[in-house]
Amino acid sequence: MAAFPDRSICRAAKVVYPTTEEELILAVANATMANTKMKVATRTSHSIPKLVCPEGDNGLLISTKYLNRTLDVNVSSMTMTVESGMTLRELINDAAEAKLALPYAPYWWGLTIGGMMGTAEEGYAKVRTLEIGNPELNAAKVSLGVLGVISQVTFKLQPMFKRSVTYITKNDSDFGAEAISFGRKHEYADFMWYPSQKQVVYRIDDRVPSNTSGNGLLDFPGFRSTASLVVSGLRTTEETEESQGDANGKCINGKATTFTLKTMAFGLTNNGILFTGYPVVGYHNRLQASGTCLDSLEDLTITACPWDHRVKGLFFHQTTFSISLSKVKNFIEDVQKLVALEPKSMCVLDLYNGILIRYVTASTAYLGKQEDALDFDITYYRSKDPMSPRLYEDILEEIEQIAMFKYGALPHWGKNRNLAFDGVINKYKSGIEFLKVKAKYDPLGLFSSSWTDQILGLNGVETVDKEGCALEGLCICSQDIHCAPKKNYFCRPGKVYRDARVCTSVYTN
Repeated sequence: MAAFPDRSICRAAKVVYPTTEEELILAVANATMANTKMKVATRTSHSIPKLVCPEGDNGLLISTKYLNRTLDVNVSSMTMTVESGMTLRELINDAAEAKLALPYAPYWWGLTIGGMMGTAEEGYAKVRTLEIGNPELNAAKVSLGVLGVISQVTFKLQPMFKRSVTYITKNDSDFGAEAISFGRKHEYADFMWYPSQKQVVYRIDDRVPSNTSGNGLLDFPGFRSTASLVVSGLRTTEETEESQGDANGKCINGKATTFTLKTMAFGLTNNGILFTGYPVVGYHNRLQASGTCLDSLEDLTITACPWDHRVKGLFFHQTTFSISLSKVKNFIEDVQKLVALEPKSMCVLDLYNGILIRYVTASTAYLGKQEDALDFDITYYRSKDPMSPRLYEDILEEIEQIAMFKYGALPHWGKNRNLAFDGVINKYKSGIEFLKVKAKYDPLGLFSSSWTDQILGLNGVETVDKEGCALEGLCICSQDIHCAPKKNYFCRPGKVYRDARVCTSVYTN
């Protein structure tokens, strides 16, 4: 089933599975000689937008499934060189065996190292080694897959250490101000915000001396292997509530979900088995990420990751962006104004553990974060029918447009709906430098597609103008037909941000 924002199918004529760097170079060289478009695919993850899709039906997919080895661990220099198909889980585990730690990483084990970084036979494929000090490394750090294939990465690690984690729940009345300063107080601070409940869960998380007692473990419930019948039932409930316009049902189920997660300490245990109370103290490698659904049974009729498209499971949009710390307070207050106008509108977020908010720092990467910011990760229901509007669609669309256009948010490259990428290259002060490196590394555009050219400003705009285009984020509505007028959804101004144009139901006015 197609899950891309425009419901297109990702096709390729061939997939290759190199097992060594030499085989990888040969695959790129052969494709270059044949003038074949190519993209890199990973074992367990892919981007929500079409970064992974080669152009047309004759493209090549290069899988990094078997490029998953640790090549070198140097304990004295605390460096580790790995192949790009290694997962975050494998990197964390191999580093821990050497009593080393990757200090900062995403929360999901299934990401590959190449995907995290991005996302040659002379004459046809060229190997480039980029070391610290080479300005072109700033392009490769966030390459979007349009520069080439990452084969190996060397990490600078730290000695293993322990952390102490405590979650506390507060009213969100002062959240705008708190969000600016909280991250300066705790190294691994983050938030789970439930706007409909007016609550924020603060993560108090810092390093502690290695002799501090505790062997805590994180196994986040949302990343666990789940019975296929259970996730099917959850999806059926969502679909029923949507079809019946049952906002009350969503709010009840949302509160039940958040209560359960809080009771389970969000998957933390003090000894790997039981949660007995905060703080949870443990080694960094046991607390920094999780994803045990990677160990699901081969028989998907029994268990699976909750979002696995091969079963009837969760199906959702994700709107993810970073807003500079100087603008965060005003953004949060705008969201709170929307909640005050429509208190039930964001109960759907509670079903997906609210809005996950993380601190991110400014990056030297040409397409990285331009300044210190907060990253907002919003997950919400998506219909299997692209012409079917969602309950309170206008509220989440307005939040999306408030972030992207009122506050100049930077979109997460591997997530988001198409409208988030329209004109995005102009938000980066070094965007032109990235395009120069792209032209040098891939002059034939074999690692590009019309989609990546569009988001990089090289080939028109990414939004489209057609019936129902706003429902999937393919456009910002300017006419009623862009919404679903036959289902009483019309294009209207935003409620707080009047410049927004959103699909509004006559039943929620």
